[in-house]
Amino acid sequence: MNQKSLQDVDWSKIPAPNDDGAAAHLVGLAIPKVSLRATDDTMVTLSALQGRTVVFGYPRTGEPGKVALVEDWDMIPGARGCTPQTCSFRDLFGELKAAGASQVFGLSTQSNDYQIEMASRLHLPFPVLSDEKLELTHALDLPTMEVAGLTMIKRLALIVDDARITHVFYPVFPPDRNAADVLAWLKDNRV
Repeated sequence: MNQKSLQDVDWSKIPAPNDDGAAAHLVGLAIPKVSLRATDDTMVTLSALQGRTVVFGYPRTGEPGKVALVEDWDMIPGARGCTPQTCSFRDLFGELKAAGASQVFGLSTQSNDYQIEMASRLHLPFPVLSDEKLELTHALDLPTMEVAGLTMIKRLALIVDDARITHVFYPVFPPDRNAADVLAWLKDNRV
């Protein structure tokens, strides 16, 4: 399948993920001391950050005009929508900050080089973290899926206050509304 448009999606034709309970253990966990490479070429240690941090995780962003990872990518519940989710955080970035997010990060298991291209193409105002070695994914036991021999994070968003997870959005569907849902939560739960 050719990825003509990564943003124009009819969500009524895409299967929604079910809550499999794979994120139920996350609220209350301390973020482990793991450093991840960011698209701004820094190393980010989420456990060292003060204040409120928003981290949204996703399986894999696509590339316009490129063939999908697998033919039935769109039919895998929770797979389609990484670019719309990322763009929604981009578009609401200023409002998220105004509502109390000290930092916003994207997170996937894609390589930093891959993510640098995507961050530039989408004009992201925040860094995206690469957990290519699955260090944070394994340390937190984040929900994952296996596709084409790759381990990918299932779509979620974490609210982290002073290095402790205080809220989790999971499952996330449709992905393009995730940032608005996070923003509404931030407004209702100001610190």
